[in-house]
Amino acid sequence: MELPDIWFIAIAVLWTGYFVLEGFDFGVGVLLPLIGRDDTDRRVMINAIGPVWDGNEVWLITAAGAMFAAFPAWYASAFSGFYLPLLIVLLALIARGVAFEYRGKGDTDRWRAWWDRAIVFGSTAPAVLWGVFFANLVRGVPMDADGIVAAGITDLLNPYALLGGLTTLAVFTLHGAVFLTLKTSGPVRARARAAALRTAAVAVPAGAGFLAWTQYAYGAAWTLPVAAAAAMALVAGAFLAAAGREGWSFTATAVAIGAATVTLFGSLYPAVLPSTTDAAYDLTVANASSAPYTLTVLSWVAVVFLPLVLAYQAWSYWVFRKRVSREQIDPAPAYGGREPARAGGGERPDAGTPSAPAPSPSGD
Repeated sequence: MELPDIWFIAIAVLWTGYFVLEGFDFGVGVLLPLIGRDDTDRRVMINAIGPVWDGNEVWLITAAGAMFAAFPAWYASAFSGFYLPLLIVLLALIARGVAFEYRGKGDTDRWRAWWDRAIVFGSTAPAVLWGVFFANLVRGVPMDADGIVAAGITDLLNPYALLGGLTTLAVFTLHGAVFLTLKTSGPVRARARAAALRTAAVAVPAGAGFLAWTQYAYGAAWTLPVAAAAAMALVAGAFLAAAGREGWSFTATAVAIGAATVTLFGSLYPAVLPSTTDAAYDLTVANASSAPYTLTVLSWVAVVFLPLVLAYQAWSYWVFRKRVSREQIDPAPAYGGREPARAGGGERPDAGTPSAPAPSPSGD
């Protein structure tokens, strides 16, 4: 296996980590107005992801940076060809991050309502557009011999890509609902479980249909069991959520997202961006990669720093592993309507309230 192949796998792993971790962040944001009946409920939901959401976005930055460094032609063609949807994703992520930080800095309902809308938009738009983006990567785009993508909006919004967008929105929402059952208590937890069951009615058929289409039209022989595992994990996650096995349900939805992402990258390989104009114009792992020296330097950097990043993120999840409840939320904002931001952004629950033990994988 050559270095370009190794870096293709590394990029696939980074995108997989991003979708598994940021997926539940998106889901919580999408569900904010549906599960949060009042401001306290919404603050419970935001606090559930407050310490980790920005760390989860590091996976996106790293994945995009690895594409730029290891496969500059792939990065240039994909990010220029999908300029409008990726610009919307960027603006949505900025709006969501600002909303997490500023929502608690005002003491009026109107102030918080506007930032809540920003959170919903900043979660829903990326959840849809990432599915559209990766579905088009697998399907291919109109591209000439110079790697210039000439795709209009009708090219990008094809039936396969739209199903991909619906799938990522539904699956991420299910993932977020299951995360809330694992990370909160009280009425938010109960409503999150009900939302998970309703969302599963869309996520399971959409996910199974998208995986079947991907496998039939673009998949390789070895991706068939991976796609099947993704579909079965999605079904298992729904049943486990209904049974109240919250830890295992979250594990199942995470496995489903991870296996689905592997299916997409496996269906793409050895191309990185197929051309629907002429197969001779395809960007592949071989012709789109950087020079061997560049890949060697990147490999050493990854070997040194990646374990440190993973260790720090694992530590942060361990520190903030406890459930969040309404009792931990102050009834009124402190400091003249301004709540101090806690680690990772978002609003800060009462630091003096004891937390429950971390839930076991069984959800007990």
